[in-house]
Amino acid sequence: MRPAPAALCLALCLALPATAGEIWVTNERDDTISVIDVETLEVVRTIETGDRPRGITFAKDFSRVYICASDSDTVQVMDPDTGEILHDLPSGEDPEQFVLHPDNRHLYIANEDDAVTTVVDVETRKVVAQINVGIEPEGMAVSPDGKIVITTSETTNMAHWIDTATHTLFANTLVDSRPRHAEFTKGGSELWVSSEIGGTMTVFRVADQSEVAKIGFEIPGVHPDKVQPVGFRFTEDEKTAFVALGPANHVAVVNAETYAVEKYILVGRRVWHMEFSPDRSLLFTTNGVSGDVTVIDVASQEAIRTIKVGRFPWGAAMRP
Repeated sequence: MRPAPAALCLALCLALPATAGEIWVTNERDDTISVIDVETLEVVRTIETGDRPRGITFAKDFSRVYICASDSDTVQVMDPDTGEILHDLPSGEDPEQFVLHPDNRHLYIANEDDAVTTVVDVETRKVVAQINVGIEPEGMAVSPDGKIVITTSETTNMAHWIDTATHTLFANTLVDSRPRHAEFTKGGSELWVSSEIGGTMTVFRVADQSEVAKIGFEIPGVHPDKVQPVGFRFTEDEKTAFVALGPANHVAVVNAETYAVEKYILVGRRVWHMEFSPDRSLLFTTNGVSGDVTVIDVASQEAIRTIKVGRFPWGAAMRP
């Protein structure tokens, strides 16, 4: 007896391998996105964008992808299936990085040239608020409960703490020179901020904005001036942080419980940012000067592959 259509469909679906997912990489000199297939570790699509794409993030359901087209002074909204630009959002001048609120509706955007953080409602496509912050804002982070947004200002050397209910600053904390990236961890109880020129990571206790730890880096054979932490990501259990060290061409492996540096991984030239594969077994680094992506096996903490992408890859985002 032939199987019923529903049973046949189920059998076929079970026989097919699970979708491995994709890593989307912005190439700021080519005005493109390189899409890497996680299973084959090859570029399978190249998509044109606005001028100098940098920050990139997906909607919570992955139906839309948001791209900071910095030199076009806009955030572009793209259909990830077709690569079509659906519309632009009013982002303010020179958007560098942004963060999507857990409500999936509000984008908080760092506008480097204007020294403001712009809040945009992605549904109405209107600016909700503009918050004055320090000079040259770049890094953005949002707490897991959505109550706090952080903007880091590169020239003012501060992390600015924003109350999302009122869109007002409630604290400013000093960090070392040129902060570039920020992330909440441990259920939102800690905030980590990287300082590119200072060469350090600062860890804050969120409850009172006090400094918990300062992490430094020393790589044998690499001049200290080249050790410039930028992007970083935490493993799912939040026990380990991987930190991109810019022109040092290494990723640091940091114990997120003791704040000790445990290892350095050699990657491509001028590593900027990173993104995990959907199952978090692989980590992909964007290497600006060498124009490639290094693939790191998370379990062994070893680099296993280099993938050529466009010129000056910068941001990265995962699509399952």
